Amino acid sequence: LNPCQEQRKNTHPNINKEQVMSTTESKKEKKWFPLESNPILMNKYITKLGFDASKYEFVDVFSTEDWALAMIPQPAVAVIMLFPVTEAQEAHRKAEKSERGDTDVWFVKQRIGNACGTVGLLHAIGNLPEGVKLDAIKGESWLETFLFECPPSLDPVKKAEILEASDTLESLHDQATTDSTSQTNRGNIDDNVDNHFVAFVHKNGGLYELDGRKEGPIRHGDTNEMNLLKDACGVVKEFMNRDPGEMRFTILAMAPKAEA
Repeated sequence: LNPCQEQRKNTHPNINKEQVMSTTESKKEKKWFPLESNPILMNKYITKLGFDASKYEFVDVFSTEDWALAMIPQPAVAVIMLFPVTEAQEAHRKAEKSERGDTDVWFVKQRIGNACGTVGLLHAIGNLPEGVKLDAIKGESWLETFLFECPPSLDPVKKAEILEASDTLESLHDQATTDSTSQTNRGNIDDNVDNHFVAFVHKNGGLYELDGRKEGPIRHGDTNEMNLLKDACGVVKEFMNRDPGEMRFTILAMAPKAEA
């Protein structure tokens, strides 16, 4: 499977674009324009999908070091990372084993070009603590309907088929790529780019990496509600250590909204 990849622009260190480089899939493969890794834009996007961002929102995490993590209100309930797809990362991915041991983990395959950011957002929201989901997902919204139709136990490919058939999601994604909060041009859908989004979540005492390119979740040991951000950043460091010369890493956390 080809990675969903994101084009990096130099206008802002935390603004990036995702995109797929397709070499084996047919020309009829569905593609969307790339989505920025921009917390303001993402919060606006998930609000349109049906998520109430008045209590939890995405924020930038500027480093994996303790001083940066201390800036994030706790408990963080999901983490999204952007990383460069390099030979070292791909070699690791091919040797890695996914698992479906915990059927409570919500996971969907990514089969749409340039949908990497949206898949990451859905992985984050689909695995939120039940109390947060009940409070934040609006009734009769696209999100509520989609998650009802796609319970965790549903096969990841079946979930992907339902996602791919959603004209509403495709339209809202497209609107997000041209939103006024976007700080880059959405570019050409066939730009040659090499970054990818994944999500990290806590479920039943485990820390899971969710990457729609893979066959299932990757368990990275244990974690808990209060340590998700720190433990997820520990895994981010492993990605960084595989490419010590790379600077193209971006981290976002879904965290309690700070009081004004």
